[in-house]
Amino acid sequence: MSLSLQSPLSSALSSKSSFLQKGGGGGGGRLRLLSGSLSSNAIFFKLHNPSFPQIRASSLDAGASTELDAVSSLSEIVPDTVVFDDFQKFPPTAATVSSSLLLGICSLPDTIFRSAVDTALADSGCSSLENDVLRLSCFANKALVNVGGDLSKLVPGRVSTEVDARLAYDTHGIIRKVHDLLKSYSEIDVPPERLLFKIPATWQGIEASRLLESEGIQTHLTFVYSFVQAAAAAQAGASVIQIFVGRLRDWSRNHSGDPEIEAALKRGEDPGLALVTKAYNYIHKYGYKSKLMAAAVRNKQDLFSLLGVDYIIAPLKVMQSLKESTTTPDEKYSFVRRLSPHSAAAYSFSEEELIKWDQLSLASAMGPASVELLAAGLDGYVNQSKRVEELFAKIWPPPNV
Repeated sequence: MSLSLQSPLSSALSSKSSFLQKGGGGGGGRLRLLSGSLSSNAIFFKLHNPSFPQIRASSLDAGASTELDAVSSLSEIVPDTVVFDDFQKFPPTAATVSSSLLLGICSLPDTIFRSAVDTALADSGCSSLENDVLRLSCFANKALVNVGGDLSKLVPGRVSTEVDARLAYDTHGIIRKVHDLLKSYSEIDVPPERLLFKIPATWQGIEASRLLESEGIQTHLTFVYSFVQAAAAAQAGASVIQIFVGRLRDWSRNHSGDPEIEAALKRGEDPGLALVTKAYNYIHKYGYKSKLMAAAVRNKQDLFSLLGVDYIIAPLKVMQSLKESTTTPDEKYSFVRRLSPHSAAAYSFSEEELIKWDQLSLASAMGPASVELLAAGLDGYVNQSKRVEELFAKIWPPPNV
């Protein structure tokens, strides 16, 4: 992550005009507990706007002084979950807003984002809805947008907004939701080019991504656990494709019967790392615009094995270790670019892998790992959305608004 915030954090937090001009967000408290259960959502991650910066040479920069400097010259290294106290250590250049983030904000009422939530709960348009389900959903959407708007004033890059996972199998429902979110963002003067929309990589989600991207709306497909999902997402033109390395590894340790995973293990490869490599090579060999994000990276060796991929989401403990580890210009052995357009050009794919993916072929090609992990991810997101709405039902209307 070679870029830093455009202005120091201290000035961003001390001046409401630099950060909280719209959408509320008063209060001087800090959000300190955004870790653990929230890590799957990569609460703050670095997505440069609008394109991925040029990657430098395949070894350590001569001027690099830490391992973090070295690896950041090859891939964008993204903090997995950043508590607000760590902004100065790992300043985010972009962000994501999700149901889990809303739960974190509501658990600590003195945070700088709490008034963004309170303002959403006071929205007259939502309050006038007589249907309880629609009213609570409206409040949740407004809260996501208000917090996203505040974040857009803190970071120079893009803000990714989670799309309700209960719509994961409804293409037109996803599109309507994204249009509604875009309209709400436009009302607080956040332009479309500053936004991504985070959509589960079901077939219906991939199709929604294709249609939205054709409108110029940027999408971020998540819960990708198989090559066919990644290939279909690339064919759809998704701006960002997110693969969870560690979750595939965990599945392989406790299950069997997935052909893609067993083929990787037979070759002596980690299944998560192998999937990222194959997806990267497919995207770059065939000229798709998608950027690839490797998530659920567990340690430095995982990170070193993925150098060259567009984005790597790393745990804070790995980020800290990289930052604290000094290195010299001749220590090139750990900092070799593993993935590159040049190596992608030499990668071979079978005829079966190069088809135009549709709903039937995708469903038949997804193995048990991707089916089970996708379902588990959706269950988690749905549960978080329901918890937000249940919480809002208890605290609406908010006091002193």
